[in-house]
Amino acid sequence: MTALPPPPSLRIALLSYRGDPFCGGQGVYVRHLSRELARLGHHVDVIGAQPYPVLDEVEGPGSVRLVELPSLDLYRADDPFRTPAAAEFRGPVDLLEFAVMRTGGFPEPLTFSLRARQYLARHKGRYDVVHDNQTLGYGLLGLARHGFPLVTTVHHPVTVDRQLEIDAAAGRLERLGKRRWYAFTRMQQRVARRLEHVITVSESSRSEIADHLGAAPDAISVVPIGADTRLWSPSDTIARVPGRIVATSSADVPLKGLVHLVEALAKVRTERDAHLVVVGKPQKEDGPVADAVRRFGLERHIEFRTGLTDAELVDLYRSAEAACVPSLYEGFSLPAAEAMATATPLVATTGGAIPEVAGPDGETCLAVPPGDAGALATALGRLLDDPALRTRLGEAGRARVLERFTWARAAELTADRYRAAIATGTGAAARSGPGWRYVG
Repeated sequence: MTALPPPPSLRIALLSYRGDPFCGGQGVYVRHLSRELARLGHHVDVIGAQPYPVLDEVEGPGSVRLVELPSLDLYRADDPFRTPAAAEFRGPVDLLEFAVMRTGGFPEPLTFSLRARQYLARHKGRYDVVHDNQTLGYGLLGLARHGFPLVTTVHHPVTVDRQLEIDAAAGRLERLGKRRWYAFTRMQQRVARRLEHVITVSESSRSEIADHLGAAPDAISVVPIGADTRLWSPSDTIARVPGRIVATSSADVPLKGLVHLVEALAKVRTERDAHLVVVGKPQKEDGPVADAVRRFGLERHIEFRTGLTDAELVDLYRSAEAACVPSLYEGFSLPAAEAMATATPLVATTGGAIPEVAGPDGETCLAVPPGDAGALATALGRLLDDPALRTRLGEAGRARVLERFTWARAAELTADRYRAAIATGTGAAARSGPGWRYVG
């Protein structure tokens, strides 16, 4: 039988308004997906704004290229909420970005989408498909009419983050501030209702996107992501440090549940020696995480690390006796998959899609209810006290990741969704919904 020829390579515009992998999961997604798409032979232009994506060099038939689409960079780490010099303003989109920031809103999903639309309008014919990574901005509506089929990834609806932060706010003024900051979610809801090709990373997220954003269920495909298993792997040369627990967390974000892990560590330490290494740092010295560290007297037993290289991060997980994902909700959980890939035993909550990644309690992880510091402490104590349990869960966890959650598989399935969008010639604006027009 004659073998079928491989499908033709695609020219892909991959959009990401925040693409630095050290700033969050969206950057990790762009970095690894673009690399694996290129390994399949596709040509990927990653179009991003500050903080710019970090991309990998690729050897093979495809290619990855960074196209910088600069914003005003109003949230740079060394000068957040800055006032740009007059010479930095290049047009109406910049003025809009600054005005929204100064009135307490978060402008980047909207303004990046407008800049992306302008860029794509100048490069008609360059791309076979546009892939939006969670921007969901008005500027992306109607791209199909200009020759750009659109596929959109929604990791999870940001409305979940919004509600958790409002619930955790101290007082009416802070709640009003959170509502203003997350005002862009109304735009994302309007855009999502008009999308015909949506990718998400878990069945839990698929349900949440339909419920919270109003996207049509039949428009949403689940494409699980995962770990770079060539990098995230066990090591015979890295010794496990007794009592070490490792977690990756955006420290002051209520969604991540780190304050509950801090309390759990205090409970664990009443019966055994243990310490926690957090990849991340508290954003405020008087924030809830820093307050909890001081309240429980754990200053010498919790270490926050930032700026790690890939190799340093992997070795940190390899050195731990336990990894923990304490989140109240996740649309997937890359930290869970990456920890499991190193054969580090995992304690994880059952928030959102985490069970889809971590697997059954007692088989591939120890699972606990979200927000329950006592349950976290009990599970962590079990792992620290039982070497055989650590070995069994670690080996089973890695096997689960190898079977289900690799970037190579994610790229293959994503390319299938591209071809479906190209075949129908659509992406957004075909479904009924309010219109929005920008002339730039």
